[in-house]
This record gives sequence, C-alpha cells and structure tokens, in this order.
Amino acid sequence: MPDTPHLDQIQFPRDLKNRDSRFLRAAADELRAEVIDAVSVTGGHLGAGLGVVELSVAIHHVFDTPDDILIWDVGHQCYPHKILTGRRDRIRTIRQGGGLSGFTKRKESEYDPFGAAHASTSISAGLGFAVGRDLKGEGHRKVIAVIGDGSMSAGMAYEAMNNAGALDKNMIVILNDNDMSIAPPVGAMSHYFARQVSSKSYRDLRKLGKGVAKALGVENSARRAEEYLRGMAVGGGTLFEELGFRYIGPMDGHDLEQLVPVLRNVRDAGEGPVLIHVCTQKGKGYAPAEAASDKYHGVSKFNVVTGEQQKKPAGTPSYTSVFAKALIGLAEKDDKICAVSAAMPGGTGVDKFMTRFPDRAWDVGIAEQHAVTFAAGLAAEGLKPFAAIYSTFLQRGYDQVVHDVAIQSLPVRFAIDRAGLVGSDGQTHAGAFDVGYLGALPGMVVMAAADEAELARMVATAAGIDDRPSAFRYPRGEGMGVEIPENPEPLEIGKGRIIQEGSGVAILNFGARLSEVLKSAEELAGYGLNPTIADARFAKPLDEDMITRLAREHEVLITIEEGARGGFGAFVLHFLADSGALDAGLKIRTMTLPDIFQDQDSPYAMYEEACLNAKHVTAKVLEALGREAEAARALA
Repeated sequence: MPDTPHLDQIQFPRDLKNRDSRFLRAAADELRAEVIDAVSVTGGHLGAGLGVVELSVAIHHVFDTPDDILIWDVGHQCYPHKILTGRRDRIRTIRQGGGLSGFTKRKESEYDPFGAAHASTSISAGLGFAVGRDLKGEGHRKVIAVIGDGSMSAGMAYEAMNNAGALDKNMIVILNDNDMSIAPPVGAMSHYFARQVSSKSYRDLRKLGKGVAKALGVENSARRAEEYLRGMAVGGGTLFEELGFRYIGPMDGHDLEQLVPVLRNVRDAGEGPVLIHVCTQKGKGYAPAEAASDKYHGVSKFNVVTGEQQKKPAGTPSYTSVFAKALIGLAEKDDKICAVSAAMPGGTGVDKFMTRFPDRAWDVGIAEQHAVTFAAGLAAEGLKPFAAIYSTFLQRGYDQVVHDVAIQSLPVRFAIDRAGLVGSDGQTHAGAFDVGYLGALPGMVVMAAADEAELARMVATAAGIDDRPSAFRYPRGEGMGVEIPENPEPLEIGKGRIIQEGSGVAILNFGARLSEVLKSAEELAGYGLNPTIADARFAKPLDEDMITRLAREHEVLITIEEGARGGFGAFVLHFLADSGALDAGLKIRTMTLPDIFQDQDSPYAMYEEACLNAKHVTAKVLEALGREAEAARALA
C-alpha cells in the first residue's frame, strides 16, 4: 500500500506541527507541484509563489497561525499559503468567478488577516496589528510581515520601518529578496552567521556587551563597531539596524534546515522589531519559469510538461500597444517627449518606448508618488513627460497629482491604462475612480478613448497640451478593430462627436462602452426607436454645446461610462442642473459601475453584474420612456 502523500496529510497549518525536516521537505516538493498544476489550469501569478514554497511551509510550521498574524505583501506569492490554510480543494478556482481571490482577502479566510494586492503595505499593517495586540494584553501573539524586495522600492515600507523601530514593538519582517541582488552570494558563512545572530547565546552575549559598553561609557563606539563588523560579514544590514530593526541574514530561503531554526529562534526571542533577509529564486523548481526573463510572474493557462502558455488567437492590437506605438511615433518627431513607468514598463507599453529611446524613459520602481513628482520635475524643466500608470495604481500618487502637478499647472500627461474592470485581478485592480478624482481638479483635461483610433488621437492631443496637466484613460485588452491613422490628428480640446443622428433618445458615451452602445442602438431599432449616439471624448472640459443640444432636442438622455458614481455622469448632471436644462422635463439617466467593489470574474460577467452591457442600455432607455414591460423583456 503506497504511503499517503505528505500534502494530503496537511489540511491546516496545525498539521505541520511536530513534523521532522524530511516530512517538511517532501511536503514542500509536493506543494510546489500542486501550485504548478493548479496555475496551469487557471492561469495567474506563478513565479512569486514558487519562490516562497519553503518559506510558506517553514512559517506555518513554526508559528501558530491564525493566532499569530501572517501578512503577505502584494499577495502575488500567496498561492502556497492558501493551499496550506484549508483552501487546497478550491485552488483551481483561483481568480475565477465565484472562486478564490488571487490575493489575500479578509472575507475569504481567518488565515488572511489583512488583504493586499498593492505593494508595500505589509509592514504598516503589521505594526498596526502589533500595537493593537499589545493594547489588548496579548503579547504572546507574533506578527510576521513578508515583503518582497521590489516592494522595498516604495517609501511607505521605510516609513513603516522607521515608525516600528521608534515604537520598538515585537514584530518580524521577512524580506524576500528574489530579484534585486541586494545581498552578496548566499553561502555557508552567511548561513552560519544568520543562524548565530538569531540564537539565544548571541543575544545574551550582545546584552552583556551592551552592559559593559554602557558601564565604560563607550556604548556609541561599541554599537558602531558591531554594525560595521556585522556589515562586513553579511552586508546590507546597517540600514535596517539604523531604522531600529535587528537584522538577520542573508540566508537561503529554500533551505528548510536553515529557515526553521532561525524562525524558531526569532519567535522565542521577542525583542523588538527584527528583519530576516532571505534570498529566494522566483519560479524556483519549475525549469520553464526559471529560464523565463519574468520568471513566469503572470501566466495564462499552460502545458505543465513544456511550459508553453496558451496563446490567444491573433486579433486586433491591444490598447496598450496602440498607446506605445502612438507615443513612439510622436517621440521620433519631438525629442522632448519622454516616458515614466512605476514598475510596469511591460504592462503599460513603456518597455517598447525604452527600447527605441533608452535615454528618454525611466522605470522608477513601485513608487507611484515619486513617479508623479519626478514627471512634474521633468515638465517644469521643459520636457514632455507621459506618466504611464494603471488607474488603480495612480490612486497611490493622488496627493502628488494635486500638489505637485495640478496646482502648478504642469503639463504632465497621464496615460491611464486598465481603466474600467479588469477581470481576474478583481476589485483591487479595477480602474473605477480616476474620472472622479482627476475631474475634480481645476485645469485638468480628462479624456477617455472609445476605440483604439481615438486613443491614438488622444496621445497626440496630450502631447500638444503645454499649459496644464492632462489624462487619457483606456481599458485592458483588445480594441474594436477600427483602422488607426498613420499620423493621428489631435482633438479639439473639450469637443465631442456625434456618431449617429436620431431622435427622441440620446445616448452619450464616455469611454470604451461605445461598442455596447452601438449594439444597443441596433436592439432599440427593434422597438421602433432610432437613438442619437454621441461620444463625449472629454469629461473635462465638457462639450457643453453638444450636451445642451442633446438635452434640448431629445426626450431622454442616457450617459454611460466605465467608472464609479461621481464621474462623467455626475459632471453632466451638474452642468445640466446649473444650465436649467432639467427644468424642461428632460428624462436623464446615468449608467456607471455599481456602488460596490466587484469580485473577480470574466470581463463580460463583471460588466453583466455592473449592468453596462448592450441589453442594459436598451432596458435603461425603455424604462426611461415608461415602457417597463419591454425593458424587462430586453433583460430576459
């Protein structure tokens, strides 16, 4: 009778207790295979999770989660953690509609004490837990925050460490170093030193030395000597020590026989904040991932044996590639045009610009606040910066947009990718709020592309705006397949366009729902209606002349956008109320994203839930006309 697989014996972290090193090693190997197999079915973030398999096993073996608090920064690496915490039977639903989130999520499990999908939040949250724990008199509970080296490029991580060091709270930060090479090569000596500086004998000796130094009045000199000696031995620790953390490492994050005793020593010490520096390999244990330049950070479904990812059928260009091509074309004629990315050059298309103009493009890392103000400085110096940042990530730099860009009327051009819903990445990555938070700023120009040709024209429009900031938003994925002009002409600022002349009903589109609006127009013909279709192009400044005409000449006006309430529709309503147009009895309805944070699903299903597909536009028109029974049939 074959032995039961080790992973089958683990349902929750308690099942890892009292296991020997051989069992832990075998369980880790099986866990890695399980992650690979699951992601091959669903797609998702693979490389980061493979890099922390041993770390996940070691943490749950040593600590008493969920009583001990474990926080994973970003969440890309949480798949092994989810398998070990009672969710293995659902792991093949990850990032699917009704399934597990691709990130940690409080509503999903008690083992996810803090949700994360944006980077660099774990240390701040962990400190909050540590302070709350102590106020409640529960000092026996441990707090562990795992943060990747990429997340350490954000200032928030250092703000948190500075505060944690000053408060001297017992908490553990594990720095997962997998890409930046901030450590010297991992070897026997560094393993030995990491183990020794975490041990009780070293801590006792350290206390004794401090006491002697204090008695002799040379404690400052002794402290500096210790820092420099430890810096020579392990490198990189002095900065963390200056922030008030005891530094341990670097050590091999794949060696359970090194990880377990160090984690156990730190667990038992309870002496203020500690940083453990582990070195891991992203994509560890899966050859195709190890060989890939991105270590299979994010993948579609793939063949486990060959590593070949499922390719999408050749189709129309993505909006991202259209932006990149348009920007490169303009930069070839204007050497002042440059580009800034915040750790997403590939996702935003800035990587293509970098290849063509390496001296005029910069990836500043996970540092959106810096990216915005850096672009402001470039603009103040007379350059023409395009800051290409996902909508959900630009939220992190909003104060800088207000204070450093808008107040100074600096012509930074914000290329806002992933506007609207994004499918499997779910609520944390949806671009729902940018129209409202940018449209509130005096002087800001806010545009949204209805198709890829419009996007190309908006890139050209932004390039020509030299007296104020501007932004243009566009969705994830492929466009409508329209022809893109070779030399896109800039738009007239604040002017929309009429797509189709009709009567009785006007539908005013803002952004990429235009294709659904056009489908709805065909459906409405079956109800004897011929709507006017308009594309606003601009949420700020509004095309007031066009909106006034639509309101005056139609009984019903519908606005539609891929944004939250308080955006384009609200701006239109505000204008019409002030102009008196509503006094004439206009029936106006606004269609926006719902007032909820939507969970992950297919893009179509998410827009179905949001009631922003063609049939919903049709029903909204019929309902406004008082034809409720027909509206209900339209939705059936």
